Parts: sequence; C-alpha cells; structure tokens
Amino acid sequence: MQVPHTTDVANVLGIGVDVVDMEQSVARMRLALEEGRKGYVCLVGVHGIMEARRNLDLQSIFANAYLVAPDGMPTVWMGHIQGLSKMQRVFGPDLMLEVIGRKELSYYRHFLCGGAAGVAEQLRDEMLRRFPWSSIVGTYTPPFRPMSAEEESELATQVQALQPDIFWVGMSTPKQERFMAHYLPMLETKLMVGVGAAFLFHTGAIKDSPAWVKRAGLQWLHRLLQEPARLWRRYLVNVPLFLLQAVLQLAGLRSHVMGRGAAS
Repeated sequence: MQVPHTTDVANVLGIGVDVVDMEQSVARMRLALEEGRKGYVCLVGVHGIMEARRNLDLQSIFANAYLVAPDGMPTVWMGHIQGLSKMQRVFGPDLMLEVIGRKELSYYRHFLCGGAAGVAEQLRDEMLRRFPWSSIVGTYTPPFRPMSAEEESELATQVQALQPDIFWVGMSTPKQERFMAHYLPMLETKLMVGVGAAFLFHTGAIKDSPAWVKRAGLQWLHRLLQEPARLWRRYLVNVPLFLLQAVLQLAGLRSHVMGRGAAS
C-alpha cells in the first residue's frame, strides 16, 4: 500500500523525491514513530536514481517508501528548477547524527546494521562517545551474500528481543533499499533508514567533504578520489547519463511518470 504524503514531490527522472530539508525529514521520522507506523526511509542521489532507471523493482521500492529525501545536490537542483525551492539536501551521515544526537530524541532506541565485521560496533562506540545520552541497543553485520533462513531467523529474534525504534542500514545502493523493503515486515522495528556510507564516514574509514565541495555538488568527485577502484564506474557512467536525461526531461523532450506522490 502506498504511503500518503504531506509534502510536495519532485519528479527526478520518474522517481518521486519528497521536497524536504533536514528539519522536515527529522519531523517526518518523529511523526511516524509517534504514530507507531512502520516504514522505511530512502536517501536518494544520482546513483540511486540511475539504478532505479535500470531496475523496476527499485522503482517500486522508492514508490512505497515512507520518505524519499534528496541526498545529492543534482537531485536538489532538479527540484529547484521545478519551482520547489524548499527542497534541501539531506545527507545520510548528517541525518544519522541529527536523530541519534538530539537530546530531545534520546528515548528512541537504535539498531545499527551494516558494514564489514566490527564496523557496526565501532560506530556504536563512536556514537555513544559523542552522544552518551543516546540508546543504541544492538548491532548486526550482515553477510555480503544473501542471508540464509537461519541467519534471517537469528536477526529477527535479536530485533524482537531489543525492540528498536529505528533500524539504521548502512549498505550500498541498491542493496540497502532492497534489504529494507524485504525485511521491514519481518522485523519488530518501526522505521528502517538507509544511510549508505554513513557507517564508514563516522568510523573514519572515509573522509567527509568540505562544505563548499558539498554545496558545489562535487562530493561525488571527492568520494571518487578516495575510492577510485570501487566507484569509478558508478560516477563516471552515472553522472553524465543523469545530466543528459535531466536536460531532456527539463526541456520537455522526455517525460517520466512518477510512481509516488503528485507530479510537480
């Protein structure tokens, strides 16, 4: 069932992206938790948009998300060009800090899932060091392969015992989106939030970009320079294709029907 939305939605190559900023994203998450609603939150940039263009299942996952926030300046610029000036970037690692770090939200229970062996535990320790009032009740390192039935049962049992409010998923796109859509109905948690490389940012494995680099929409280049072997194809293929298709959409030469929200 598609979730009703209270915000405007930008059409980014057929993917509906909510017109929100950081404060509105946090507010939407709080509303879901207060109402006891189950849902998942996607943070989408150029890579996610282009993956969805190639994969119908990912389009459906985005269409049924509780919230799809713009994690990338090109996504934000697409909204602005459509007259949606209130849209601002919601960077996954920053969203994690905003939610876990706010004292007024300290009663929420968090679960960290993602990264290589030991990364989730390192992240838990770092968050508790920075925000000792926060409540991080559990961690899990998923295998890189699909989980076995036994592993799924173990995870479900662990989550049922801990009852976290927010289940943070730190994987690559589209793996984390598929993980959330598949496992949310099985797990005793309310919100699942896919934050990509946030686990690596906050444990120091990846350096964050300077603010001016983010504002210029060049964070992808900063990431590429840090991990060229892994990311060259993602950025050097996706970015030009995105720009071409964005120009065609904005010029009215190609139309895209969104799967969620109202067209903008």
